[in-house]
Amino acid sequence: MATVTDILTLDNFASKMPSWAPELPNHLYALVDMGRVMVLDSDPGACSNGIRFSISDLSPPEARLLKCLYRERAAISLFDALNASSSSGPRLFPPEVITQVSQTLARFKSIADEFGVPSDHISVFATEAMRTADNAASMLDAILAASGLGVHVLAPEVETLFGAVGARSGFADVNGLFLDLGGGSVQMTYVNSSTRDYATRAAQTGKSLPFGAAKLMAILGSGDKKAQVSAVDDLQAGMRDAFSKLQQEFPPLKATQSSPSDGIDIYLCGGGFRGYGSMLMHCDPIQPYPISAVGAYTVDGSFFKKTRDMRRMNTEYDGEIFGMSNRRRQQFPAIATVVEALIDAVPRIRTVTFCSGGNREGALMMKLPDEVREASPLPLLHTGDKLSSEIMLALMDTLQSALPTSVDFSNISTVFTLGLGQLFASEIWTRAGEPSEANAAYELHQAITRNPTLPGFTHLARSVLGLTLCFRWGANLAPVDRQLYTNLRRLVNKMNPEAIFWAEYIGAVASLLAEVCPTVPETSQRLASAVHFSARMKNGKNKVKLQLTVSLSPALCQALDPQDIAGSFKKVWKYQDDAGTSPPKVEIIVQKMQS
Repeated sequence: MATVTDILTLDNFASKMPSWAPELPNHLYALVDMGRVMVLDSDPGACSNGIRFSISDLSPPEARLLKCLYRERAAISLFDALNASSSSGPRLFPPEVITQVSQTLARFKSIADEFGVPSDHISVFATEAMRTADNAASMLDAILAASGLGVHVLAPEVETLFGAVGARSGFADVNGLFLDLGGGSVQMTYVNSSTRDYATRAAQTGKSLPFGAAKLMAILGSGDKKAQVSAVDDLQAGMRDAFSKLQQEFPPLKATQSSPSDGIDIYLCGGGFRGYGSMLMHCDPIQPYPISAVGAYTVDGSFFKKTRDMRRMNTEYDGEIFGMSNRRRQQFPAIATVVEALIDAVPRIRTVTFCSGGNREGALMMKLPDEVREASPLPLLHTGDKLSSEIMLALMDTLQSALPTSVDFSNISTVFTLGLGQLFASEIWTRAGEPSEANAAYELHQAITRNPTLPGFTHLARSVLGLTLCFRWGANLAPVDRQLYTNLRRLVNKMNPEAIFWAEYIGAVASLLAEVCPTVPETSQRLASAVHFSARMKNGKNKVKLQLTVSLSPALCQALDPQDIAGSFKKVWKYQDDAGTSPPKVEIIVQKMQS
């Protein structure tokens, strides 16, 4: 007989989960997440959780990318099934739900078999509904009989662990407050990926409040004024208490509220919070907002706090809001109420970032050893390209030699500081057979659509990469593409204004490099003998100049016109529509390479 006594806890989950090692012959893993809460709706897009099935490839050296090969979601709500039980009697799964769930998991098992997933690499997770159902054992027995699969029932702290690490998986590193809004509850914890055992500490110290979007909306829509006031008061008090306790447990978190710093960075995950992010994106000053995915969407604290405006938009706007189902818009008053309680509890908010990762990503991340889990995923993007490591390093050195050493780039987002340098270098000669105009437009669109769920690929990173590669191809754009370019530029300007100039400048340097070397240099010696750069900042009459010296081989120096070389930079900062930014003027000096 299957029972619910075998709970997956922080102490035993590592030993009970399928292992990962680079030497294993098969790195396919299948996960079934039976979800916390899902509200059924005639619109499948309204299902925030339900039963999710995925197959992922964790093959080295790209395991950190958490590549998903297949995913599917079944619109089955265990939460709703339990709530259909009599409030005064036992909480039971109806027989038809047990049958539906067991048959669904049997189908998922057959799909995993078709993909070649080893049986011992299949994990099934269940959460709150399975923990609280009086006939959970009957459900587990039926699943085992139909599919041969056992179910791991997650303890609350393991659910917090998977949720926090899953949200964290979307970034190279994080340091901030993490909140997860589901249908039945909202969790708060603190994650600093630079500290030891941060994942376990986040799980152990996480706070949970019984005010999820669906549960709170039921109260707010009940017409019981007393119950409504009481629920909001309890939510606000609980949020303040949770944040206060986390500050006591994590002094760096407390320092963000008591020092002259700008405040705390907050990361929000779960369907409810993503709904609020979709509303913010709909109202973003940059319109149309150039990137569709709400995952990795970042806003500053002042914009995040405009809950009154977001409520008004939800009420008064009759059209479709991308990313918001009808059900989610019906729940929006409850979502905004949770956001307002968060704002009340955490007065100093610097930025808020919405996360797409969840239990799937968290469970996969926790399989990986620390050195793999904590590595930045972005450098892995160029894996499989034909460039040797020798040429890659030489290209990176050559490109970066065009950056003046007197400039501190630690706070400037470039393809290099963002970890995209190798990807950028590997694509300088890609699509060289296509017209430059087509490539410039292609790279803008490719940056915002490529690898939509790739960990670490933030909206800022996508925008900087797109602008830089666009200028690699001369940035000659048709009006329809010019709007996308302008909005990506505005996005970068909002988050890191200096990055715009350097994206365009680095792209122009790459364009010049491709003109000097029409094909990828075969060796680092071939590259060094053809061209090298040096750059410095100097004061001009009216503004600072960036003086780039281009040293060419004697043959190239004779063959190439210095005016054409300088022409590679004529569009850098040509479109000066960004207020408050005064970039340097680029001055090009072409000289013969010394023998």
